[in-house]
Amino acid sequence: MFTSVLMIERPLTATDVEFVTTLHGDEPVSFIVLLQPRGDQADLLLRAIDDVAMGELKEAVREGEEPEGAEARQPAELGLVHSVNALRAAGAEAVGQVVENHPIDKMKTVVDESGADEVIVLTAPHYVEEFFHRDWASRARHKVGVPVLKLFAHSE
Repeated sequence: MFTSVLMIERPLTATDVEFVTTLHGDEPVSFIVLLQPRGDQADLLLRAIDDVAMGELKEAVREGEEPEGAEARQPAELGLVHSVNALRAAGAEAVGQVVENHPIDKMKTVVDESGADEVIVLTAPHYVEEFFHRDWASRARHKVGVPVLKLFAHSE
């Protein structure tokens, strides 16, 4: 069985589920889903600049308004349950957890403990963060010890 650590920032869409569950053909796949609903607070400015660069001005204004901490926990847990159930319905094994702090450190720990074969980072485009190598995939490539695949999430 092929084991993938799947790092996401939003619940998976049906298209995302189909995409990640078919990456390895007919080989059985197991996912360990890590959902962090927000990037690091220090990256707030980079996320706002990303939104402006993408022409999403309303999103840029709302960057500071998104729930944080305990307020963000319940929607994140619901999104995680949805994502894990969708992966299971597609025939994959899946477990998951919400990551509140230090996503790259958590990713490394999960890879080490599970013996995962790869990490898949599935997020919306973050062009500014990617340019400065501050995105999860860029940071993970230097730390986790397995291949890291960066994919763009779909929106419904």
